[in-house]
Formats: sequence, structure tokens, C-alpha cells
Amino acid sequence: MNTRAWIVFLDESGVSLLPQVRRTYAPRGRTPLLRHRLNWKRASMAGALGYHSTDPDRGARLCFHLKPGSYDTAGLIEVLEQMKIFYRGEKVVLVWDGLSAHWSRTMRAWVAEQDWLTLERLPAYAPELNPVELLWSSLKKRELANLAGDHLADVADATEQGIHRINTNPQLPWSFLTHTGLTIHPPHPPNLRKDQ
Repeated sequence: MNTRAWIVFLDESGVSLLPQVRRTYAPRGRTPLLRHRLNWKRASMAGALGYHSTDPDRGARLCFHLKPGSYDTAGLIEVLEQMKIFYRGEKVVLVWDGLSAHWSRTMRAWVAEQDWLTLERLPAYAPELNPVELLWSSLKKRELANLAGDHLADVADATEQGIHRINTNPQLPWSFLTHTGLTIHPPHPPNLRKDQ
């Protein structure tokens, strides 16, 4: 594994026009009502949280993609092509789960032609190791909570507001990583200071 690379965690999630029902406050005796049209239209989002393997001062980087419907191998290759532009061709170690589209023949053939990209697989049934899961949770508890939009554009707008909130808080993406219990940067030996 390249030690001077971005470690990028990627995950997908779905959103729909059906609201994410969450607790809320209301005056006593006035139960809030959530009215929606029972519309099943769905969109999928892909989020990639990147952390530099040797230089934490470069900060965490968030790359986001939203599309109607769901992701297949071709859609994920499109996401990865945008990610290559986002990281300007720097080396990336991409960590993701065992979704069949992640490991299809077509995906493996495409990745084999990419000199900037290395794939690593998360252990099975271990979503708690992916910091992007915490990003989805943050969005669904804030911007998407109780949102009863009429169009997918309403959901997209709220999602983009949430992504902006996370991007403008430099500590939040790091807190997602910390919550997983994983570390990117090896600790410095006790007899060596960082400035040496």
C-alpha cells in the first residue's frame, strides 16, 4: 500500500420522498403532523470521505454524488472518474464494502487500468468501520429529518445543504473517523517529536 496516499472511504445510501421521521418538539397538546404524498421516488447518494495518510494538515476531503435511481457498476465508475478529478490524480486507497457492483468483473477491469487507485475491502457486516455511515446518519438526523418534499429536487437541496454544513466544519469529518475507532496516521514513537 502506498503510504503517501489518500485513504478514502466510500459508501452509498438511498433517499426518497418518504420522510425520515424523527422526534421533534411541539407545544404540549399539539402533536405535529407530517403530511406527505406517499411518493416512492428514490435517489441514491455516494459519499467519499478522504484522509491523507501522512499529512493530517491537508484536512479531510468530502466528495459527494447524487443521482436518481440506484447505483450499478457503470454509475459507480462514473463516481470514481469524478473522484479522480477531485483528487487531481493523487494516489488513492479506496476502502468500501462488499457490494457486488464494487467487485464486479467490469469494475475490477476498470480499476486494473487506473494507476492512481487501489481498492481495499471492509470486513463483511462491519458498517461501523466506515465513517461515511456517520455522514449519512448526520444528514438524516438533521437536514432530511421530517422533510416531506414534493420533488426529488427538494431532497437534493436539503442533502446539499447538509454536505455544505459538514464541509464547512473541519472537525466533523475527523469525528466520523474517530467514532469508527480507526486511525490513519501512525502514532509518533515517544522518543521522536513530530518537528524532528
